[in-house]
Amino acid sequence: MAKRLIVGIAGASGVIYGVRMLEVLKNQGIETHLIISEAGKLNIRIETDYDVDDVLAMADFTYTNKDIAASVASGSFLTMGMVVAPCTVKTLSGIANSYNENLLIRAADVQLKEKRKVALLFRETPLHKGHLRLLTQAADMGAHIIPPVPAFYHHPKTIDDIINQSVGKVLDYIGIEHDLFQRWDNSELDKLMNKSAAGKNKNTCDKKMVAIK
Repeated sequence: MAKRLIVGIAGASGVIYGVRMLEVLKNQGIETHLIISEAGKLNIRIETDYDVDDVLAMADFTYTNKDIAASVASGSFLTMGMVVAPCTVKTLSGIANSYNENLLIRAADVQLKEKRKVALLFRETPLHKGHLRLLTQAADMGAHIIPPVPAFYHHPKTIDDIINQSVGKVLDYIGIEHDLFQRWDNSELDKLMNKSAAGKNKNTCDKKMVAIK
């Protein structure tokens, strides 16, 4: 399988996840094929300090969202899969219902029909039943739902730490090695247990000293 990945950036808040994904994939030598919706381009300008052209330049190949004849619209174009980061409700709905009105949705639909990996960083809250039905429908079709929900066991110090953890979870799913975040290894729990045990021993010693006095 070719080491190439399709990246879609839809118009939800959180376009930085897609941008960071492109940066990491470039450093990893993964060939990237990028589709940004018009709303996604607008959010890049609203939410980040990047120019849209700068983000486009991070990818090896770029496509307009109207280009239904692009290579990524065909199952014969071999890839590792696709990541949509972030994924809007509209894009989720299109994918879940195979409503291929644009290239971003068509590319995701193609990956699913070819049984390749599709990661959706769905960025919406709170959720009503319609959202939940769509998420279930997409999951039943083979998509992997990865909401960008931060973990805190690794004690993130910056926003970058939080972004990297979510991006890293996607890379884990795709099967790309990285060192974007500290993995859970039980060491924090061991420290906590040792500290607790040390505290109990100190209390016991203090009580014995009081009894002697």
